[in-house]
Amino acid sequence: MSSTAKMLEELRSGDYRTLAKCITLVENELTGSEELLLSIDTERQAQIIGITGPPGAGKSTLVNALLKKMVAEEKKIAVLSVDPSSPFNFGALLGDRIRMSEFYLNPNVYIRSLASRGSLGGLSSKIIEISDVLRSVPFDYIVIETVGVGQSEVEIAGLADTTIVVTVPEGGDEVQAMKAGVMEIADIFVVNKGDREQADEFVKNLKYLAHSKANDWEIPVIKCIATAGIGIDELMEKIIAHHHSIKHADEKQLHLLTEKAYQLIQQKRMKNISKPELQRKLVGEKKKTDFNLYRFVSHYDE
Repeated sequence: MSSTAKMLEELRSGDYRTLAKCITLVENELTGSEELLLSIDTERQAQIIGITGPPGAGKSTLVNALLKKMVAEEKKIAVLSVDPSSPFNFGALLGDRIRMSEFYLNPNVYIRSLASRGSLGGLSSKIIEISDVLRSVPFDYIVIETVGVGQSEVEIAGLADTTIVVTVPEGGDEVQAMKAGVMEIADIFVVNKGDREQADEFVKNLKYLAHSKANDWEIPVIKCIATAGIGIDELMEKIIAHHHSIKHADEKQLHLLTEKAYQLIQQKRMKNISKPELQRKLVGEKKKTDFNLYRFVSHYDE
């Protein structure tokens, strides 16, 4: 049996040590990572739940509350927390994510912190591949928590089956500001810290602005107090209901596949382009009197 076949067999049996090794292989593009991805079973349909929203909205607390609910129901869960800093900087782990520490030794929970490594959208550049590695393991849910900056909201919507946007009741102007971008990608809105003033008014405004999706899914707005576990039962019900609504929705599945394929092709094309090499070429090119940046770039399309 080849080493790849052995790893795949161990993944299917739920071996976390092999899973950690495979994620490291893929994340760092080490020898064997491409063979692993070419052989992987991507047909398993563990629901990918993306959780995004602005810093301070309580995303990690919400993930922790969801984990408690899922574990109580004897579900098997993987959690990917995307850290904007180095994987060797444990600031994020010692901050909000310390709340998840009670699950680190739980055999039904796998937690991994990933570095975004400067990825423009705030997600790890290898998030698609790592998600597919996780889908080779018999998980019921894969939860991805983003850093909530840049274009991460848009990126997660192209990866997750269900995108949850977490916000807090600060004021009506903030709801209006969200309309342009986030409204388009949310499958579920969570208004966390629902015991704050203006929470009910905020929920009401958000419900007014939320719209139906193409598959007639009515976007729910759920008021939560994640620290107390309030609203989590309702949120879990909506997560399950949304998954059922898209399971046979070809349009949603095609959209997700298209987004993933586009990102993977883009990565592959950029792989052999070196920024220092670009700079070296430009040193000479820009001295030419007829230098044109677009003509220079067009050579890379050939």
